[in-house]
Amino acid sequence: MPLFLSTFTKKIDKKGRVSVPSQFRAALEGEAFNGIIVYQSFINHCVEACAMSRLEALSERIETLDPFSEEHDAFSSTILGGSVQLSFDGEGRVNLPPELVASVGIDEEAVFVGKGKTFEIWQPAAFT
Repeated sequence: MPLFLSTFTKKIDKKGRVSVPSQFRAALEGEAFNGIIVYQSFINHCVEACAMSRLEALSERIETLDPFSEEHDAFSSTILGGSVQLSFDGEGRVNLPPELVASVGIDEEAVFVGKGKTFEIWQPAAFT
């Protein structure tokens, strides 16, 4: 499973594309999906991201819950229903979903913060 380390600031272009740090892309090599999964953080005012394999592992854990329980429904709706797959373009960029970045105030720049098996994408002033 990939490991995301360090902190990087990247510009967002006029089309809403941002280059995922090369170190993060390198950690994703060998993944079945050539991109990242993003969702609004449940803890911080930022966007969280991970590899598809991480989301698959979370899905497997959800499936161990009683399928008729409120806990199963809440986790599957929130985690799986709130996630978006973003494919890398030829230059390692992704198009961040406008509604997702607007909800956390990201506009011209984004700070990528490695957190091990996940990473966060912050509005620079909110991260400091």
